[in-house]
Amino acid sequence: MFLRTFGGSLVVAVVGLTAGFLYGGSTGLALAAILAVLEVSLSFDNAVVNATVLVRMSPFWQRIFLTVGVAIAVFGMRLVFPLLIVGITAKLSPVEAIRLALDKGDPNKPGTYGYLLHQAHPAIAAFGGLFLLMLFLDFMFEEREITWLGWIERPLARIGKLDQLSVVIALAALAVSAYTLAPAHKISTVLVSGVLGIATYLLVNGLGEFFDEASDDDDADEVEAELVNKKKTMHVVGKAAFFLFLYLEVLDASFSFDGVVGAFAITSDPIIIAIGLGIGAMFIRSLTVYLVRKGTLAEYVYLEHGALWAIGALAVLLLVTIEYDVPEVVTGLIGVAFIGAALASSIVRNRRNEPSDAAEPAPAPAAV
Repeated sequence: MFLRTFGGSLVVAVVGLTAGFLYGGSTGLALAAILAVLEVSLSFDNAVVNATVLVRMSPFWQRIFLTVGVAIAVFGMRLVFPLLIVGITAKLSPVEAIRLALDKGDPNKPGTYGYLLHQAHPAIAAFGGLFLLMLFLDFMFEEREITWLGWIERPLARIGKLDQLSVVIALAALAVSAYTLAPAHKISTVLVSGVLGIATYLLVNGLGEFFDEASDDDDADEVEAELVNKKKTMHVVGKAAFFLFLYLEVLDASFSFDGVVGAFAITSDPIIIAIGLGIGAMFIRSLTVYLVRKGTLAEYVYLEHGALWAIGALAVLLLVTIEYDVPEVVTGLIGVAFIGAALASSIVRNRRNEPSDAAEPAPAPAAV
């Protein structure tokens, strides 16, 4: 299973590192490798969170996630998205944005590609932060049989019965962030970006649920409806699966925002950044599929909780980065800490629930 799941990632790594060497020599090879390792080590929480969504998708859509999804993640988020952001914020044509990127200017120098991308960070952080915050709040406000941090999760589930509470809290967090963290000339930009982040979450998540419910209703009168519904509790199909895939891509993108911007602390070359982060993104996606196929989430029931708490922490940190610089290693370690604690709690729970060996019956007394 390991080679079947990670074989594509190993091939991409070899091709990517070779391309990095051909493009930038030994320096390009080293920088691409460093970026790939950082992306993998600091994005483990991303894999766990993605697995909680991917587990509902059929093997076909899991393959789409590893093929088409990787193209979106590598070329879309790691290469095209930064160019698009720089082009929009600096009002440049696509050709001018590409030329500016290939100039490899100093990120601390006004007018360079890295500097312009850094200037756009408040809008990026507001969009990603509010999208992830909505995901975290919806999870916490939902009632569930199993809780990890029950002392806080159970009260949150009770107050979550208030309709649209997650939207109200997210909007309040956006207003506070915009007026306390954003520079005066960026307040409106942060507000608009945050609202778009909330709207994107509501739209993609809502469409996925709508088509999932519609698909269930269409099959309700079938002779084997019960079996179909049991299957769909794990694997959604049709339009519901498509919108779940879109939701997963936006979720993955939200995790990627800080990594793309933070990569400029290592190199300002957009080609090396795309190669290094692309290799890392491929391994994270393979790890996501591996977790699903191994049934890790079902075996360690608190992992999903830990991943969602990591999302909540990342959402807050993204909003903080509107004003303050937070090293990417901090966000990565916080995510690992939550997931590690959840994994340890799951192991303790599994051991506690293991059926104890029944006592062997005492031998019958010998006949006199």
